[in-house]
Amino acid sequence: MNNKTKIFLPILLAMAIVLGMYINSYFQASSGSRIFNAPATTASHKLDAVLNMIVDDYVDTVSAERLVEQAIPAILKHLDPHTVYIPKEDLERYNQDLKGNFGGIGIQYITYRDTVTVVKTIEGGPSEYAGVLAGDRIVKVDSTPIIGTDLSTEFIQGKLKGPKGTGVKVSIFRRGLKDLIELDIIRGSIPVASVDISYMINKDLGYIKVRRFGATTFHEFAKGLEKLKEQGLKKLVVDLRGNSGGYMSAATNMINEFLPEGKMIVYTEGKSQAKTDYVSTGRGDYQELPIVILIDEGSASASEIFAGAIQDNDRGKVVGRRSFGKGLVQEQRMLPDGSAMRLTVARYYTPTGRCIQKSYSKGKADYNNDITKRFIHGEFEKRDSIHFADSLKFKTPGGNIVYGGGGIMPDIFIPVDTMGYSKYFIELNHKGLIHRFAFYYVDEHREEMKKFTKVEEIINYLKDKPLIKELTKYCEDAGVKTNKKGLKYSLEIIDTQMKAYIARNIIDDDGFFPIINKLDNTLGYVIDMKE
Repeated sequence: MNNKTKIFLPILLAMAIVLGMYINSYFQASSGSRIFNAPATTASHKLDAVLNMIVDDYVDTVSAERLVEQAIPAILKHLDPHTVYIPKEDLERYNQDLKGNFGGIGIQYITYRDTVTVVKTIEGGPSEYAGVLAGDRIVKVDSTPIIGTDLSTEFIQGKLKGPKGTGVKVSIFRRGLKDLIELDIIRGSIPVASVDISYMINKDLGYIKVRRFGATTFHEFAKGLEKLKEQGLKKLVVDLRGNSGGYMSAATNMINEFLPEGKMIVYTEGKSQAKTDYVSTGRGDYQELPIVILIDEGSASASEIFAGAIQDNDRGKVVGRRSFGKGLVQEQRMLPDGSAMRLTVARYYTPTGRCIQKSYSKGKADYNNDITKRFIHGEFEKRDSIHFADSLKFKTPGGNIVYGGGGIMPDIFIPVDTMGYSKYFIELNHKGLIHRFAFYYVDEHREEMKKFTKVEEIINYLKDKPLIKELTKYCEDAGVKTNKKGLKYSLEIIDTQMKAYIARNIIDDDGFFPIINKLDNTLGYVIDMKE
């Protein structure tokens, strides 16, 4: 190396670093996303050095980008189970449910036998506008055949979904027509519902099922409450079973509807995050309405915030089984290449001070197997199989004892219901035959049933039909021999599921839940509650 090179090389490197910092700051300022840049530390320099040595001197040619993509998850796996890396190509899918919409053609479909078959078009959506009908078979998308038993859901959705405003050509087979129908559809913004249903179980008791806490959840929830209020609502059930959470803001806004002014909803705190209190404003319209919350082992995060706030403020009863136990707060940090990291930055605490995050000290595998261990331990069957230390006891303002350390413990425990579960029923369910028969039945009687708009009309239509006989024949044709003993034992649950799926194929969840909920022993307990 000559003397000039020795002098100018450090200067050139310094100029390159400054130029890189300038370009990076420009892109940060001009984009709406929050870009996270790690400070230069000895550790990061060490990682850079290792990467550079591999790229420059390794025996084979390797991709630095690929190494980084593999390295980041390996680093994060040593943190908590909810800090995750999201590659750029997966980010839209990860955010889709919480955003409340996606770009698509607006259909609900089932892969029936070997064909994508339309169950329903979304009202006002692109497919309805283009003339797609329930029962249509989509056989091609942009000249690519989508027929076959080996087509994955990802492949099908990858063809049908896309940015709003983009076009897609679909080829449709419709019963009664010889030729395929060719339709050009412009993809639109398709809503993703957060609230499955709101309806009156009886003249006093209203029911709302919340699937997730997304950007549109509070609006959907408020709309459902208003509908129930107009129908005579005097007591409310909010079903959060299987709801894995979402945006904390959606949960706090919803809880605010039920609490008087100045009540703690939740607070968060972390190493680099100051304690932040979320307190009710007193502007809610349902501060006196009796409320019951349903939870189970699938209720997590924002669901636990909701249930914990109601329980800790002595505002209502929590019924069901112990919730999941996720009390960690994530922020989504965008990385310069369009990928992201969901980083845990704080813990959240219920009003009494409970952190309901379950332990993850034994690693992610043990953490993810927790629900299975609960089942083996007998927790789904008996409340007294669950033991908590005295240090995890907390007292509400009303004097009730509540517990921290791993999920929300319900005020009223309801065991898992396995009545009616025979081997025959389990086999039918495992192979999806009840669900498939329901679609087949509607497909065969579509002209008669498409006029129905209320669940009562569907129930009345089905009451004298030989459904069980037709179902068992359909299942035998599919290779499952009828087990008369198993059929007798499981008759009620098979018949109810079948009718619920048929109703869903006609009027969506407005038909499904009022029928399937007749099998729900947890909801049945609430209906019979005297207080």
